[in-house]
Amino acid sequence: MKALLPLALLLLAGCASGPPPQFYQLPAPPLNAAGPGPAVLLGPLQLADYLQRENLLQRHSEQRLEVSQQARWAGSLKDDVGRLLLATLAERLPSDNLALYPDRVGFAADAQLLVQITRLDSGPAQPAVLEARWRLLDGDGRQRGSDLLRLEQPHDGSLDGQVAAQGLLLRRLGERLAEAVRGLPPGT
Repeated sequence: MKALLPLALLLLAGCASGPPPQFYQLPAPPLNAAGPGPAVLLGPLQLADYLQRENLLQRHSEQRLEVSQQARWAGSLKDDVGRLLLATLAERLPSDNLALYPDRVGFAADAQLLVQITRLDSGPAQPAVLEARWRLLDGDGRQRGSDLLRLEQPHDGSLDGQVAAQGLLLRRLGERLAEAVRGLPPGT
């Protein structure tokens, strides 16, 4: 009987570990050769403090967020956001002359986009919401545009659906940023 006790404890410990984590990444369009368009520096890109974590957050009300125990970002959410915005800019401008701040050594920008994401979340019964502020600077550092926006995207309630909806919102932000850059007068 005493010999079975360690085996029983080992089996219980294996059962208590829970399901393995699930890893998620924001969907981004493929990077295609876009051609020589405007030279755009994206960043600094800032994410709200609550977004700078490994685990996905689930919004249950305007006031309450819960940390998902199994769902995690596959890497840095900030890096995923930057990658997705750059791919959208490359597609919409079209330009392959893009850089993500701070990687700007030797990069002479025609425009710089400063982006602050203050909210990017969703929940099983909450739509995906993106709130962001951005400013567009010309090559001389003069502000040429800005916006404060809130976008929503419904989803099916699953984690896959929520991450896809958040990706769509970021693509819509990237499209707006590309519009602003295209609106710059030539030679600025």
